[in-house]
Amino acid sequence: MADPLTLPRSTRSLATVLLASLVAVIVGLLPATHAHAAPNVQQIEAQIDQLWNQLEPLVEQYNGVHYQLSQNLAKQAALEKQLGPLQMQVDLSMTRVGALSARLYESGPGSNIAALLSAGSPENLLNEMTTLNEMARQQQSQISATRDQVDAYNKQKAPLDALIAQQRQQDADLAAKKTQIQAQMDQLQKLRTQAYGASGTAPGGSLKPVACPVTYIGGAAGKAIGYACAHIGAPYVWATAGPGTFDCSGLTEAAWASAGFSLAHFTVTQKQETIRVSFADLRPGDLVFYFSDVHHVAIYAGGGWVVHAPHPGDRVRMAKMSEIGSINSYGRVRGS
Repeated sequence: MADPLTLPRSTRSLATVLLASLVAVIVGLLPATHAHAAPNVQQIEAQIDQLWNQLEPLVEQYNGVHYQLSQNLAKQAALEKQLGPLQMQVDLSMTRVGALSARLYESGPGSNIAALLSAGSPENLLNEMTTLNEMARQQQSQISATRDQVDAYNKQKAPLDALIAQQRQQDADLAAKKTQIQAQMDQLQKLRTQAYGASGTAPGGSLKPVACPVTYIGGAAGKAIGYACAHIGAPYVWATAGPGTFDCSGLTEAAWASAGFSLAHFTVTQKQETIRVSFADLRPGDLVFYFSDVHHVAIYAGGGWVVHAPHPGDRVRMAKMSEIGSINSYGRVRGS
């Protein structure tokens, strides 16, 4: 079999587009209302594919922001765990300083005079003054130590504050992206309903036209591809990773999680988390990344077949690896 990476393919615009440009695309894709024949199923399917190739990068951007947010939340929890004991140390030091200050206050500014009157001898006076000076030195030392602890606390707290601010911005970005994506999803489903009727689901061929996996492999890779094969037929739902619905990176994440390996729910990060392999070395369980911006991923099943979650209105299915789109690269999960 020839390497699909070497085969010529038509190129598509893969850059993530802003909402305004996406709306313009959708308007252009909608069937004309004047005296033209209604587009047939094949034409509408081509329109759906065109729109989806522009929409899926936005879906993966959402997944990427969500993944980064989950990582930041984990860092925040770890930092708060470190700050807890440090705050207790600061509170304890302040309590000790307060107690020492109270003792010195009780001695008062007139204590040296009182000591002189009551000492009875220069030697006793010297001893009492030495004690007061030592208490003052201890106070200054304790205050200095406490200030150092407070500084250490603030140095660790500053990144946490910045992290929280970043997360708030990410929350706003997520909300904006979700609104954009949902609007596009609704339009896409309208196109599918126009093409296929009320169900909005393509009636096309078998979800599993050949055995899955095509070739047997054991170990973790076997578990991963076995999971993907077992979930053929599950509906595509964006930003989900099982157990009943998946998007493309959610399927590969869940498949490898079943084998004990952690992958991000984001195609670009999944590529970074895997080792590059050649077409000749490809084996079931490896990941196949598509398009120049890596906005789609599938899991290899052997024999030139993959399992993937295609797009809204479709289901997890097998497909010929070379027929999905332009292949970017192949990846093997580290340690598998």
